[in-house]
Amino acid sequence: MPGDETGPSPGGPDIDAHVPRRGGEWSGAPWAVPLAVSLGGAAGALARYAVGAAVPHESGTFAWATLLVNVSGSFLIGVLMVLVTDVWPGRRLLRPFFGVGALGGYTTFATHIDDVQRMLLSGAAGPALAHLAGTVVGALLAVWAGVRVAGAVFRARVPGSGARRAS
Repeated sequence: MPGDETGPSPGGPDIDAHVPRRGGEWSGAPWAVPLAVSLGGAAGALARYAVGAAVPHESGTFAWATLLVNVSGSFLIGVLMVLVTDVWPGRRLLRPFFGVGALGGYTTFATHIDDVQRMLLSGAAGPALAHLAGTVVGALLAVWAGVRVAGAVFRARVPGSGARRAS
């Protein structure tokens, strides 16, 4: 039946509205997850600000800081996925703090699009397209590399993870 606990109906409004409750995420202290996300987000945003201050750019020019945070953040997301699934699967606040909070606050794909638009408006179509494609391709490759590197580092430490990570 559409919209029941088995999943969303095709073309339904939002998949997250139909995901069955797993329980445990909000058990205990109901404020723990939003607090973890908030603290992680503040830390991530501060780190992004620091990179932007260290690698400034004029509006309408190639935004190296934005590219750097998005690619490095994507790499760290790949590492995090190995950690939360293979190394520390029972840590309920690890993904909200680091994944949603810190890395969500650190990466900035909205600013990436704003940078591309500003480059286009200033007449720098070539750098704008390079930034657009470079960020998307770089981020995807960085996630893949993060998963591969973390898998190789932690494979020997996690019993039974070698066969799954080898594929």
